[in-house]
This record gives sequence, structure tokens and C-alpha cells, in this order.
Amino acid sequence: MTRADPTRPALPKVFAVSNQKGGVGKTTTTINLAHGLAEAGARVLIVDVDPQGNASTGLGISPERRRITSYDVLLDEAPISEAIMETSIANLYICPANADLSSADVELVSNEKRIFLLQDALRQPDMDRFRFDFVLIDCPPSLNLLTVNAMIAANAVIVPLQAEFFALEGLSQLLLTIREIRQTGNPSLRIEGVLLTMFDSRNRLCHQVEADARNNLGDVVYNTVIPRNVRVSEAPSFAMSVLQYDPTSKGAEAYRALAAEILTRNPIAGSKE
Repeated sequence: MTRADPTRPALPKVFAVSNQKGGVGKTTTTINLAHGLAEAGARVLIVDVDPQGNASTGLGISPERRRITSYDVLLDEAPISEAIMETSIANLYICPANADLSSADVELVSNEKRIFLLQDALRQPDMDRFRFDFVLIDCPPSLNLLTVNAMIAANAVIVPLQAEFFALEGLSQLLLTIREIRQTGNPSLRIEGVLLTMFDSRNRLCHQVEADARNNLGDVVYNTVIPRNVRVSEAPSFAMSVLQYDPTSKGAEAYRALAAEILTRNPIAGSKE
């Protein structure tokens, strides 16, 4: 993204967290990475565009509190600044979602700007006052207009990849999608990184998947690996990130390491609390 007006603040780095395969830890990664970045002093916004709204629920935003959602932003062009809510975590905000988004594909199909709506929303001047360093977009586990909106709006894609058989085959479909998005409306879209999740160090297959991923993708694969960890699995049922639920757990330590790795690649000016 480029900023036409030099007097406005720098744009945040926008990452779509996406994998068209479900159950790979996409929302878990969005929540916990966002907390790790915020804990390190970055100002972070999660934009929930998954109709399941799990990122919103996982951060304790009850359905009745979601008065203005990403549906209103995309379908009714409500200012995204009016949808943004504080979370219980300092420096971390969310634009929540609910099941209304499930009809978005049908409702957007006649809109000429349908794939640029989220990009336009994130560039609104009202967003300047938040001074976000990062925006993480939690995508649906499918290729639809919501995912396309996220990728058009993003600088790059973070890909959670479960360490299991056929993992790389699923990734090849996502790479094709990114190539199509480059041709459609975001020529600079790239993969920020591939994150191995649910990694069981005792499982030989996990190590084989990691070796294959690193051999095929090289430095695109993050050094950090997210272990299979019961605390990571338990935290959402308490509407917490794992960094809140059990700050010293292996899962929390892994997401802090991931945040540090991303901050090394994408440094910020410093804490803006």
C-alpha cells in the first residue's frame, strides 16, 4: 500500500491469516499472535471476517456487544472506526464478526467494488487516530469474497500449516489463490510466512512435514513452531488468549517467539501505549 497524503501517519502492516483448510489453528494464531505483538508494545487490530466469529468470541466479545460488525463495514459501508472495540488486552482491538457474514457472498456479488471494500475501509482517514502498527485479518476457511477482500487489503499472508499428511498439497491451492489475487487487484501480495502448528515433537510425521516444508519453501517457513499444547486448546473456552490463560505455558512462549520473529522482520518505532 502507498500513502497519497504524506501528512497522514504511516499505514499499518496488514496480514491476512489464511488457509483454505479448516482446523489448522488459524483463529488461534490470529488471537495469540496479536496478543504477543501487543505485549511487545505494538498497537494491533484484529479484523474478524469469519462468519463463525471465533476470534471475537475468543477475545470475550459476547454476541450482544457486537452492535457494529465487519458485516456492517463491508455490506453497509459503515465506518470501520465505529466497529472497532477494545479488548481486555492492552493495545489490542477488534472489529468483530457474527453470522450475518454468512450471506456476504450473495449480497456482494452485484457490488462493483466488492473485492476492494475492506481495503477501502482500512484506508479511511478515521483510522489514523488509532495509529495501529499491525492489522491481522482472520479469514474464513474457504476461498470466498471475504477471503478475497482480506487478501486485496493485505500486504502479505500468514499461513498456519498443521504438521500433518497432505499439508503441503493444501498449501499449493493457497499459493494459486495468491497468484490469482496478484493478477486481480493486489500485485504486491506475498506470503509473509508459513507457520507450522499443532506440532508434536514425538511424532515422526511432524518432523517429516517440517523438513518437507523447509526444503520446499526455505526461509518463508518461520523458525518458530507452535507445539500441540493443551493450554492453547483450553484458552478459547475461557475467552482468553493462551498468553492470558497460562503465560508460562509452552504455547504462550511459542506465540511470543513468533511475535518477536515478525517484529524482527517488521520493526516498529517502539511502544505507543
